[in-house]
Amino acid sequence: MRKRTFARECALKILYRIEISRESIEDSLKDFWSKSADSADKESHDFTETLVKGTYENLAAIDGMISKYTDNWSISRMAVIDKNVMRMCIYEMLYRDDIPLNVSINEAIELAKKYGDVDSGKFVNGILDKIKKTECKK
Repeated sequence: MRKRTFARECALKILYRIEISRESIEDSLKDFWSKSADSADKESHDFTETLVKGTYENLAAIDGMISKYTDNWSISRMAVIDKNVMRMCIYEMLYRDDIPLNVSINEAIELAKKYGDVDSGKFVNGILDKIKKTECKK
């Protein structure tokens, strides 16, 4: 598995944990790394932490964007996996110029398919594609 793919999986697990447990970001990161059977090299570890912290630092704007592009869906009704996959991807799309949009979106779709339900990939793709077409200048 590629380093950034691995880091995105770790970040998704941590984002999920934060939302479910209501732990602080720092406590969730510390506990995840201490208990994780997955050993991450420094690059993967750093990218994971950047994704988690960056997503939460920009959470209000990111959630506002998700709400703007989801018709008849309240963000509170969305599956936790789908919501956090999109949050992380939108963070990459809007705040990380070093990552091509299509890479971020494709990785998000794969995470949604792997960890979400049968329709998660399509749902996530639809929302992220709308955001890419209207909000992104890369």
